[in-house]
Amino acid sequence: MVIILPDNPPYSKRLKAFLAPLLPDGGSFLDPGGGLAGLQGQKLVFAIALDEGGCSTEYYRLLSALRRGGGLLEGCTAGLVVTGQGELYTKDVARDLVLAANLAGCAFLGRPLVEATGSLRNFRVQAQINDTDEPTAFRMAAAELLERLVDWSGPPEVRKVLALHASMRATSNTLALWELVKAGLPEDVAVQELCLQNGTLADCIGCSYTACLHFGQQGGCFYGGPMVDEVFPAVRECGALVMLCANYNDALAANLTAFINRLTALFRQSRFYDKRLYGLIVSGYSGGDLIARQLISGLNMNKSFYLPPRFCMMETANEKGSLVRLPGVAERSLAFAGRMMGAVAPSP
Repeated sequence: MVIILPDNPPYSKRLKAFLAPLLPDGGSFLDPGGGLAGLQGQKLVFAIALDEGGCSTEYYRLLSALRRGGGLLEGCTAGLVVTGQGELYTKDVARDLVLAANLAGCAFLGRPLVEATGSLRNFRVQAQINDTDEPTAFRMAAAELLERLVDWSGPPEVRKVLALHASMRATSNTLALWELVKAGLPEDVAVQELCLQNGTLADCIGCSYTACLHFGQQGGCFYGGPMVDEVFPAVRECGALVMLCANYNDALAANLTAFINRLTALFRQSRFYDKRLYGLIVSGYSGGDLIARQLISGLNMNKSFYLPPRFCMMETANEKGSLVRLPGVAERSLAFAGRMMGAVAPSP
C-alpha cells in the first residue's frame, strides 16, 4: 500500500502522523511532488490535508498530473482521507480527485472517503453509535478503510446489468448512446432497463433514522411504489448499475436524484461494495464532468457502489439524433462495453 500525501505544512505533517500507525506492513508514504511513475497495479490511499482556505498547492499539482496522465494509475485500487481546517471543501476536493484518478485508470472502493472537517462534527453520529468521541471515531473510520483496501480482491464477474434512465426514447441522445454500448455486451449477460418517468417515483422526504432502518431491514420503504416493487429488486440482483444521464442543467435529472435518495432504505439493509457503477452522460453543451462527480458522491462515496476504472463515458450531442453521428462514437461505445465486462481496452 502506498499513501500519496502532497506536502502542505504543517497540515500534511499532522495527517502523516495520524496515518503512520495505521499503515500495514510493507506500506509507504509518497510525496507526489517527485512524480507518480511506477504506481500501476498498486493499492493507494490519497491523503489530502487542506489549509484554512480549503486549498493545497501541491494537491492541485497532483490533480493536474492525474488529469494529464492518461494511464498513470492503470490497475490501481484506492481510497482517500481528506482533512480540513474548516467545515467546507473536503468532499469537493475528494470528488475532483476521485474523478481525475479514475479517468487515469484507478478504481475506488465503495465508500472510499474518510473526511474530517475542522471541528470533527461530521463524526458526531459515528461517535455516538460507537460510544466514543469524535477523534476516536475518525481514527476508527480511517483504520476500517485501510483494512478494507488491504482485503479487497475485486468485484465478481458481471452477469446482470441494470440501466436506469428518465428519458424519452424517441428523442434521447442518451438512450441512443446506451444502445451503442448495449450492442457490445455479450449475449449471455442479462440486461434490464427501467425508466423512472415523471409521476412514477416520489422523492425521499426524510423519515426518521429508525423508521428508515425498520423498513429497510424488511427490504422496503415506507412510501412503497415502483421504487420498492421494481427498482429495489433490480438493484439487489444486478452486478453492474448503469446510470443513463442526460445533462440539461449541469445536474442529474430529478428522478435519478430521487432514486439515489430513496436507495437509502435499501442501503440500510445491505452494502453495495460488490456492485459496479457506470455512467453514460450526454451533455447538450458541456459539463459532463459535473454529472460524473454527482454520481461519484451519491453512489460511490455515499451508497458504496464500487467505481471501476474509467467508470463513465461522456459525450456532447445537442440536436436530436446527432449522437450516433459523432466521429468514433461507435468504437468508443464498444470499448466501454468491453471495460464493463472486464476486458482489457486501451485508454481513451
